[in-house]
Amino acid sequence: MNPTLQGYAAAVAEDAGPDALGGLANDLESIEQLVLSNPQLRAALSDTSVPGPARRAVMLDLLDGKVSGNARRLAAFACGVVPAQEVTTALNWLAYRTRHMAQGETGEPGLSLTQSRQRVAGYATALHEDMPNDDLESLEDDLFRFARIVESTPPLRSVLTDRDVPVEVREGVVTQLLEGKVPSTTLKLVNYTVAGGRARDFVGTLDFLVEQTAQARGWRIARVLAAQPIDDTQSDELKQTLGTLAGGPVELQVEVDRSLLSGALIRIGDLQVDATARGRLDALREHFAPADWEPSSGFGRRGQSSTDETEGAN
Repeated sequence: MNPTLQGYAAAVAEDAGPDALGGLANDLESIEQLVLSNPQLRAALSDTSVPGPARRAVMLDLLDGKVSGNARRLAAFACGVVPAQEVTTALNWLAYRTRHMAQGETGEPGLSLTQSRQRVAGYATALHEDMPNDDLESLEDDLFRFARIVESTPPLRSVLTDRDVPVEVREGVVTQLLEGKVPSTTLKLVNYTVAGGRARDFVGTLDFLVEQTAQARGWRIARVLAAQPIDDTQSDELKQTLGTLAGGPVELQVEVDRSLLSGALIRIGDLQVDATARGRLDALREHFAPADWEPSSGFGRRGQSSTDETEGAN
């Protein structure tokens, strides 16, 4: 199963607590049956032309108020993170895995180095969702500092990177060192790095998590270049839409540029959405212009033309 989903599921199950896992498994089984019994829904979720964030948003909307928050969260994440053709398999796996966790089976199977990092990253993603930017920055610093401590302390590094030392012992060492000195979120993530990662890659995985946490902070800031000022209602709607895409609360940084004519240019993390009139005009120009076409000297900056050429186009 998808390693990122494995880690995410471990974090959500831990957040739910052992007493709630039976009910969580029941909800997940109901969700799986809903998808299997509804051909239109199953087709929509397995459509490879539909991007993951859109599938995730569909599931979040569909399950709102119908199942527990953790079941809704898990099912929606699965729809967004796995390939479209694997959605029903992922939902089945979630129900199966949660049922076994309710029975006390919490161990993680061995994975390759890359897959282990992805699994720990999935766990981190679940933690990141409820963290404001300031807490994410603090987590990033904590992970970096602890990685450097382990790296520069041979006896400690020897214990935490030795796969022959039981996981419980290594988690105990981490807890002894960090409990009461860092937020519980940091302690949970470092301990899961022990349980879900590869021992010999312990420091490397911590550094990988530092980068991931920095990226999560970037995804919480949406830079909006708008043609007109955005009022409170528009701002709230945009925050809600982008929050669904980013998987957590989003802060807007709005700048007005009237040369865009209308709409807005939105950048969030490494994603850019151009919903401006000028952007659409540029796209049309590129679409219709021959590959070897060069604009004449009558054109100024991109998106502007001389009066004569404008009249000629009309």
